Amino acid sequence: MKRIITAFLGLAVLGAISCKKNTLPQDPKTLTEGTYLTLTSVISTNIDYNQRTTSEVGIKVGSIGGPAVDKIIVYAVLGSDLNKAHWKKVKEFPYTDGVSLKVKATEIATALGTDIDDLTPGTVITMYNEAVTTDGRSFSLANITTDFESQAPYNMAMRWTVSVVCPFNAAQSEGTYSVVYDNDWQDFSVGDLITVTAGPGANQLSMLAYPAPAFGNNRKAIVIDVSASGIATIKSQVIGDYFGSPGASISGTGIVFSCTGFISLSNNITAFGGTFQNQKFIIQKN
Repeated sequence: MKRIITAFLGLAVLGAISCKKNTLPQDPKTLTEGTYLTLTSVISTNIDYNQRTTSEVGIKVGSIGGPAVDKIIVYAVLGSDLNKAHWKKVKEFPYTDGVSLKVKATEIATALGTDIDDLTPGTVITMYNEAVTTDGRSFSLANITTDFESQAPYNMAMRWTVSVVCPFNAAQSEGTYSVVYDNDWQDFSVGDLITVTAGPGANQLSMLAYPAPAFGNNRKAIVIDVSASGIATIKSQVIGDYFGSPGASISGTGIVFSCTGFISLSNNITAFGGTFQNQKFIIQKN
């Protein structure tokens, strides 16, 4: 069934592009009555926020079909949007086979009409490629069906995703933080201070938080494991004694953005005879 559907999709899209033959073979290598870009290799799709003024992203592409590609126009949009009216032009590239579509983070920010500092960690940008052929036709996902993208043999490169990332750095994460949100568990008020230290392991942070001094004692530092990309995991561990509930424990997940001093956790706290799920706790480095 999938093979039949794929064949019909191939006929539909290439017929819409330039249907000059009565029949078209299914093999994508022989689909010559239209043009699309193929992925040769990925250069980089991550903007390092620490190096945002010099970061560069890009992919290398080839093409399949005809007529020949004259140039490629690269557009950007925050998130994802197939409405071409919302795309922002970033750069043009004369076409050669294997051309590198390399753009700077600053060029993307300029195209989007924003400051480079506003492309904060977690921002996702879709780059749309438009192939302009020697006879003046243009091919992009604005006029090509997106169904081909999921078919591996086509190896389409009409769009690619760029993410703003913040590699974890334990030393950079150390410092004094202010509580931004603890409305769920309510041990702290906005503006209360939390000290975060590196360790005990190379990819870990520690902080004294729950229980707050007003609600318990025998407090133990919460150890947070952090991945290279800033994904935080709190393995189940004892954190101290709440008054009337000794041996409280915590587990959870979240994010740590070292470059912006931002930590957001979703904690599961076991105390007072139950487990309280998804208790949000957000702190910001001073």
